[in-house]
Amino acid sequence: MKESSNGELDRIDRNILRALQRDGRLANADLAKMVNVSAATCHRRTQRLIEEGFVASIRAQISPASVGLGTLVMVGVVLDRSTPESFAEFEKAVGAMREVLDCNLVAGDFDYLLKIRVRDMAGFNLLHGRQLIALPGVRQIRTFFVLKEVKDNAPLAF
Repeated sequence: MKESSNGELDRIDRNILRALQRDGRLANADLAKMVNVSAATCHRRTQRLIEEGFVASIRAQISPASVGLGTLVMVGVVLDRSTPESFAEFEKAVGAMREVLDCNLVAGDFDYLLKIRVRDMAGFNLLHGRQLIALPGVRQIRTFFVLKEVKDNAPLAF
């Protein structure tokens, strides 16, 4: 089978990506066996997939509770103004907050949806009082404490 290039994915590329998505610690030799190619071919394809941006990162997924961050909070934010400047200022400030895991500009009732990890409710109360309400351009914040994580960071279906 001809190796894909120029941003195209063939069956082998997709299989490599699926396997790495399940376990980013796979040794190249094991990955090569799984996708039925030589180790050299597998290494070359994997490097290309990384260089072309198909693999955004390879990292360990840490259990939040094991490091004292067992409380997950989703926060909807409405800004005062919907201007590029106000969005940029808000995004810069949120980008500097280590407790914010994800920040997404959304359509609907909020401008942004934040995913935040803290130790506990008291920790969130401190974060809320010291940082969240002081974020630039914030008109309204709605907080949702996650009671149970049913599905988190699921593999992409492709």
